Amino acid sequence: MPLPLSPPFAVAPVLAAMAAHALPGAERSAPGAARHSRTVPTACGTAVVTVCLGADRVDAELDLPHPAAEGAVVRLVRRWLDLDAELGEIAGVLAADPLLRPLLERNPGLRVLGHVDGFEAAAVTVLGQQVSLAAARTFAGRLVAAFGAPAGQGLLAFPRPATLAAADPEDLRAAVGITGARARTLGALAAACADGLRLTPDEDATAVRHRLLALPGIGAWTADYLALRALGDRDAFPATDLVLRRALGGLASAAATGRAEAWRPFRAYAVTHLWTRAAY
Repeated sequence: MPLPLSPPFAVAPVLAAMAAHALPGAERSAPGAARHSRTVPTACGTAVVTVCLGADRVDAELDLPHPAAEGAVVRLVRRWLDLDAELGEIAGVLAADPLLRPLLERNPGLRVLGHVDGFEAAAVTVLGQQVSLAAARTFAGRLVAAFGAPAGQGLLAFPRPATLAAADPEDLRAAVGITGARARTLGALAAACADGLRLTPDEDATAVRHRLLALPGIGAWTADYLALRALGDRDAFPATDLVLRRALGGLASAAATGRAEAWRPFRAYAVTHLWTRAAY
């Protein structure tokens, strides 16, 4: 199924980011073939989506639990890959900055990589607090192996909030290999999401942020990162992010926030370009 977009699409850095964050058991990445597969939750079961990325088109193969899920899955995939980005308007703002101009020229059409499942994004982000990306993926893979459900094509669906909310924190700690405090944070997040907290772009971002910050073990970095990845806030700016601050020359958080004022309302795209230069 072709998914329309306004070219260009910066394939290589997006594939690199997807591969670097691929969740063992729930995702399968093949950067050399420009393909990536992952599970996608729907109201009627788990879908498996494979996307093939090209500079001027994206094709998607949908393995659906029910034909009625197609529309919702396509919308999630478009949001995940940011296929509706207004590239000209974004470039018009960011290219005025001499720091960002060469990055836009290097990777024209770079999108903000979102997510198909806000709860999964939040849970994996919690697992990634104060550890390397490799460690976070290891923890998340163990979580999927212990609590995930079989999906199609040999993949496992990420566990649902109710499943993790019902788990004993000690069982979570032992299965995943995390600290007791981290297991309690994961359980509290799962309970909040099972109780109605929705981490989607159609929610009030400010209200979601307040609810996240009220949970034990969740601070500004986690909330800001989720605003960018899960809530679709294209002006999100995780000012405390270490990689971002290094990319800005080692600025303190407050100074980084001030430096980014000129990038509004597209700070998330600037962040993505800076992360791409630093990591991918």
